[in-house]
Amino acid sequence: MSPATDEERVKILTLEAYADTIVPGEKRSEDDRAVAGASAGPGAVEAGALELLHTDATGVTAGLPYLAQSLNDHAKTYAGEHGLVLDDDVPPFVALPFEHRTALVRQLTAPGHPEKDGWVSLALFCNMAYDSAAHLHTAEAIRAGHPGLLAMGYREPDADGFWRFPKFSYGRKLAEVHPDTTPSGSPA
Repeated sequence: MSPATDEERVKILTLEAYADTIVPGEKRSEDDRAVAGASAGPGAVEAGALELLHTDATGVTAGLPYLAQSLNDHAKTYAGEHGLVLDDDVPPFVALPFEHRTALVRQLTAPGHPEKDGWVSLALFCNMAYDSAAHLHTAEAIRAGHPGLLAMGYREPDADGFWRFPKFSYGRKLAEVHPDTTPSGSPA
């Protein structure tokens, strides 16, 4: 394995473990080390957290190698402070048991931590991958069975691609559509 390939593997496993710490899911296979299996059903990793993190629009893509390395450095320090022996077959953060991953992330995202902003941003994107499928077209994500959108009760749009809501959230219709509204729903 070339060094660049090994570095990429470390980055991917580490970021998957971070995403799984934010929105846990079940293991993808019996030998899955990044996803700890702390929750039933799919989590942020299966919802596409890495795809979203690697989308240039996030503004974090260029910093992902640094964040992964920094997270592994923090994991080594954390393990030393807590007397944990880490398996060196996987990156240090991945080697942490789930409860220690969450404890470390809690420290990194705590008020006053000097790196808090970076870790909170990373956590927000992991949540966004699950909660809104921000890296995908919503209708396509739902049709493909996106786990977060389905878990939150999103349903497919009508045949024409539009969502309609026959029951009004306030129990009554609040207003008529303006007569100059275009067929696409835009104001004229």
